[in-house]
Amino acid sequence: MKVVVMAGGAGSRLRPLTIHRPKPMVPIINKPVMSHILDLVKRHGATEVIITVQYLADFIQKFFGDGSNLGLKIHYSIEDTPLGTAGSVKNAQKYLDDTFVVISGDALTNFNLTKVIEYHKKNKSMTTLALYRVDDPVDYGVTILNDKGHIVRFQEKPSRGSVMSDYVNTGIYVLEPDVLDYFDTNIPFDFSNDLFPLLQEKGHKLYGYVCEGYWCDIGNISEYMRATSDVLKGDVQGVDYGRRIRDEIWVGRDVDIAPDAHIEGPVYLGNSVQVRSGVVIRGPTVIRDYSVIDHEAVVERSIFWRNCYVGERVHISGAILLRQASVKPRATIFEGVVVGDGTIVGSGAILNPNVRIWPNKEIEPRATVNSSIIWGSQGRRDLFTHNGVRGMVNVDLTPEFSAKLGAAFGGTLPKGAIVTINRDIHRSSRMIKRAIISGLPSAGVNVWDLESQPIPVARYYTGICEAVGGVHVCLSPVDQRVVDIHFMDSKGQDLGEKRRRNVESVFFREDFRRVYLDDTGTIEYAQQVSDRYKADFLTHLNTKAIRERAFKIVIDFANAPTANVLPSILDALNCNVIALNANIDDSKAILRKTEFHTSLRQMQLIASALETQIGVLLGPGGEKLFITDNRGYMLEGITACAVMTELALRDVPGSTVAVPVDLPNLFEQIAERHNGRVIRTELDQGALIKAARSNNAIVAGNGRGNFIFPDFQHAFDGLMALAKLLEFLATQKVSLSDVVSNLPVYHISRREVPCAWEAKATVMRLINERFQNHKNQILNGLKINLGGNKWVLIMPDPTQPYFRITTEATSREEVESLADEYTQMIQKIAPFY
Repeated sequence: MKVVVMAGGAGSRLRPLTIHRPKPMVPIINKPVMSHILDLVKRHGATEVIITVQYLADFIQKFFGDGSNLGLKIHYSIEDTPLGTAGSVKNAQKYLDDTFVVISGDALTNFNLTKVIEYHKKNKSMTTLALYRVDDPVDYGVTILNDKGHIVRFQEKPSRGSVMSDYVNTGIYVLEPDVLDYFDTNIPFDFSNDLFPLLQEKGHKLYGYVCEGYWCDIGNISEYMRATSDVLKGDVQGVDYGRRIRDEIWVGRDVDIAPDAHIEGPVYLGNSVQVRSGVVIRGPTVIRDYSVIDHEAVVERSIFWRNCYVGERVHISGAILLRQASVKPRATIFEGVVVGDGTIVGSGAILNPNVRIWPNKEIEPRATVNSSIIWGSQGRRDLFTHNGVRGMVNVDLTPEFSAKLGAAFGGTLPKGAIVTINRDIHRSSRMIKRAIISGLPSAGVNVWDLESQPIPVARYYTGICEAVGGVHVCLSPVDQRVVDIHFMDSKGQDLGEKRRRNVESVFFREDFRRVYLDDTGTIEYAQQVSDRYKADFLTHLNTKAIRERAFKIVIDFANAPTANVLPSILDALNCNVIALNANIDDSKAILRKTEFHTSLRQMQLIASALETQIGVLLGPGGEKLFITDNRGYMLEGITACAVMTELALRDVPGSTVAVPVDLPNLFEQIAERHNGRVIRTELDQGALIKAARSNNAIVAGNGRGNFIFPDFQHAFDGLMALAKLLEFLATQKVSLSDVVSNLPVYHISRREVPCAWEAKATVMRLINERFQNHKNQILNGLKINLGGNKWVLIMPDPTQPYFRITTEATSREEVESLADEYTQMIQKIAPFY
C-alpha cells in the first residue's frame, strides 16, 4: 500500500513552536507528530510513502531520509510554492499507480486505516473520506451523510448558526489514481473546496466512513497541549512511551531522579533528564531529553522540549518551554505561556497567562511580562465575528490592540493606498478610531478621515472614491460596553472571508509592515462626503412625484449623525418634517431598550395626533428604520419588509426580491401577485447583498428594519429605504395603511430552546438524518417544508447555547402547536449529549 503524507504546512497558528521547524516536526511526547503517523501507516500495511513538503522541506528530508531505518521506502515531492492539498498530491502523481491513502502529517490519530480501505474497496468508490464525530465542529470542514454513506454536502468551517452535522473531515482519504486526472499540474487546488465538489458535479459518489478511535488536528497551541495530555493519559493506543518505572511515569535512558522528588503521573521524562531534590512535578507533563529541573522547582501540566533548564524554586503551570529555554531561579510562569527556543527568563521574572515569547529573547530579572515579546498571539483564535471585530472597550479593544489592528489591516494593502475611516459619535469610538488611524500610516497607507457619518454614507463614499478599503467604528447596537469595528473593501462592503483571514494572519503573527520615514502614510480629512452622497442619492429617485405629494412626516433622528444628512434631502423632496431628537448627542449614541420603546411610543403618538402620512425612527447608524403608518400603527419588521416588497413589485412587476430564509411565505404570495420572484438567503448581511447583486433584485430586506436598494448601493441604507418608500407611495397614489391592509395574512412563531454547545452539531446531524427525505432547504440550519404554508426552521444560534426554532402555519393555534412539537423534539435529543 502507498500512502501520501502531506507535510507542507507552515503552522502559523502554532507559532512560536513552528518558527524553526515545520508543523509536522512538532514533538508529541518523544518524537515528531509525523513519526507517529508513519508508525500508524506502517502498522496498517504501508510499504511506500510519499511525503509532500514545502515549508522548511530540508528539515523533514534530513530527519527521515529514505525511510530505511523505519522499514519504509520514502519519496519526497517538493513544492516550490504552495499548491493546496490536492495540488500537492497531484505533484506526486508519478508515484501513484494504484489505490492510495492521503493523510496529514500534522494530526495525531490511531484510526484503523485497514477498515477505511476495506470500506472503500467494498463500495468500489473512487473517493472515500475518513470522518470523525466532534462536539464542536465549527473549526473544521463539516460533512453531511445520507443513509447510504454518500456525502451530500460539505461545509467549510461553518458558523455556529449554520453547522449541519458533527461529522468532520479529518483530511484522511482513500483515493483511486484517476481522481488526479480531473485537474492540471502546478495549479493551487484543494480537496474539499475544489476537487470533491468537482467530482460530485461529474456524478461520482463520495463515500464517508465514520471512524472510531482518536483524532486531533494539532492546529493551535491549546490543541497541541490537549493532544500531548491525551497521549500521556493513554487515549491514543500504539504509542511507545519508553520504560515505565511506576504508575503513569515513563522515562528514557539515564534519567536521574532525586529520592525526595515528588512526581504525580502521567509524566514522561526523556533521556538524561535530571530531577533534583525537592522538585514537584504533576502531570500531565512532558520533559524531554537533557533537561534539568533544579532544586525545589514546581512544574505542573507543562511541556518542556529538549535541553531546557528550570532553576531553583521556579513555579511553572500549564506552559510550554521550547528547545534550550532557560528559566532562572524563583521565576513564575503561568497558564498558556510559550517560551521560545533559546530564550532566557531572568530570576524572579513573572510571565502572566497567554504570553508568547519568540525565540532568542532575554527577559530581565524581576520583570513582569503581560504581553507577548516582539511577535505573538493575543490569546484569541479569531479576530472577526459576523459583526466585524468586536470587544469590550478597554478590556478587549484597547488603544494598543486597535493600533496593531490598524497596522495589520494596512499591511494587507498596497503601500500608498487610501483607506477611509469613520465612527459614530461616542467617545469610546473616537478613541478606538484614533488608535486605528495611528496603525494604518505605519504600514504606508494613507487615511481619509470621514469624521462621523451615518454608516450608509461611509459605505457609499468608500465605494465611489479612490479608497481600497474602509473602517467604521461604532458602539454595538445591543451593548454599550462593546465596540464593533467594521472593515470594508473598495466597494464599501464588509471584507470577504479570504481578506479577513489575511488580516488575522498578520495580526496574530505580528508580522507588521513598517515603512521607512518618507513612506509613512498621510492623514487627511475627506472632502464633500455627505454632499457627494446626497447628490447621487437624489438621482435615484422620482423627485418630481415625491415633491408633488408634499409628505408630512415625523422623524426621530435618535440624536445621531443622520440629522446632519437627511434633513437637507427631505427638504429637497418638499417634505414637511416634524423632527424629534435631531441634536447630535454623544451620550445617546445607543438607545437602551426602555429609551427605545419610549421613543417609539412618542413617535406613534405625535404621528397620530398630527395626522402625518408616515412616522420613522432611524437607528443610530442610519441602517435601520422603524415605521408607523398614517394611522399611527407600528409596522413590525416583517410587515414593513412585506410592504416594501409589495410596493416595489407593483412598481416593477416581474422583478426579483431577496429575503432571508426565516421570513414567512407571504413574500412568495406577494411575488405571485406581480409575476415576481423571491430569492431566499442566509441570515447575514453579506448573503443578502450577494443574492441581491447576483440576481438583479430591486430590493432586499431582512425583516428586521434593514433594506438594500441595489440600484443605489449594495448595503443597508435606512435613508434610501425611507426615500424609496415615499416614492412608491407618491407614484402609486396610495396610503401606507391601504398597503398594509392588502397584505396576505401570515402566522409565524419564534422560539429559543436551550442546548449545550457541545451538543449542537450532534442534534443537527440527527435531525438532518430524520428529515432527509423531505424537500428541505439548507441555508442557516435546516428548513423542513411540511406542505402548503407550513414549515419549520431549526437553526443553532451562533453566539448563545440554544437553538432558534421558527415555524409558520395557517393559524395561530397551529403555528404554536408546531413550535411546541419541534421544541420538545430538540429537548428529547439534547440531554443525551
